[in-house]
Amino acid sequence: MPGATFALVHATLLTISGPALPDSTLVVKDGKIAQVGGTVPGGMEVIDAKGGYVTPGLIDLHSHMGVYPWPDGRAHGDGNEMSTPFTARVWAGDSFDPEDPAIPRARAGGITTIQVLPGSGNIVGGRAAVLKLRPSRTIGPMVFAEAPPAIKMACGENPKRVYADKTDDDQVMSRMGEFAMIRDKFTEARDYRVARAGKAPPDWDETLEVLADVIDDKVRVNLHCYRSHDIAGWYRVADEFGFRIVTIHHALETYKVRDLLAAHGTGIATWPDWWGFKLESWDGIPEGPALVSNAGVPVATHSDSASHIQRFNIEAAKMVRYGMTEADALESITLDPARLLGVDKWVGSLDVGKQADLVLWDKNPLDGTALAQKTWIEGSVVYDRATEGVPSGRR
Repeated sequence: MPGATFALVHATLLTISGPALPDSTLVVKDGKIAQVGGTVPGGMEVIDAKGGYVTPGLIDLHSHMGVYPWPDGRAHGDGNEMSTPFTARVWAGDSFDPEDPAIPRARAGGITTIQVLPGSGNIVGGRAAVLKLRPSRTIGPMVFAEAPPAIKMACGENPKRVYADKTDDDQVMSRMGEFAMIRDKFTEARDYRVARAGKAPPDWDETLEVLADVIDDKVRVNLHCYRSHDIAGWYRVADEFGFRIVTIHHALETYKVRDLLAAHGTGIATWPDWWGFKLESWDGIPEGPALVSNAGVPVATHSDSASHIQRFNIEAAKMVRYGMTEADALESITLDPARLLGVDKWVGSLDVGKQADLVLWDKNPLDGTALAQKTWIEGSVVYDRATEGVPSGRR
């Protein structure tokens, strides 16, 4: 129920922001973390979590759940508005189906927050929707109100594949064309912003408004990009127009240019072991995320899959297999994605005052056999294995 108050006792608290606390207590009051450690205040519900582990709710900042809902089909695959390379005006939330059966299964894997992104068919694909996975018939109650605006951009093979055969002015068939078009569009947005402040402002243009906000760092840029030379090229554009690339997604060659990412304050969202499925993913290596993390760059594990999101803790465990510390691997599914979304003030670690998005596990979540037993969002139970088992997706 909203504003729930209870105490979890005898659990190992994986705080993320500090050391693990064995056989400890976590107190939730009115949907927020009120106490970490210590004794239980009188007069509240007590949940004995002996032998269990408590983590913050897991965060996936690259999801297409709801915009490509199950069952898969062209009729309701609504994640890509591929009518022009620049669709900054669209919002992923307008396609989102809250009844996607993948959503309760994600909660059963401990996921509490997702960033739903448009697809990567466009150079500028549209605005993201940052959501809490509350059970809901409509998207409104799911919107993470504190999350700042964010946008999806893309480069390389995907926009080339979509637009190379078009014969109108939006044709682009090479990386040269992609970079020329993005420079043209940002130049137009910069000029538009100046003109709008003048005595004879041009008509309001939603796409240029959004891109002007990107230049002003009012919108967080999520860039789908694999290859190191593409990454360096996008930094040339960002430096020229004065905006920040907050997160590079997929990011399989970022290990080659991790110094550039560190210098630009960019994080990555990536898989532990997907590679080779197309040419621009060929140089991915499983040790890449650990190399990037060791350079001081925030690394978020992402799913990009309605199946992988159900076992997100195992994706993080793979990061350990390929060189990450356990602490960094847990951070890659909690606090680092919270930072990259701009919501780390509210979620991502077990700290007093943060929203009580929590997961109770039967064992250390980096154990490949671990299962989430309960998931809470702001103190409200959204999944209970004892009563739900494996969710069917029905409400």
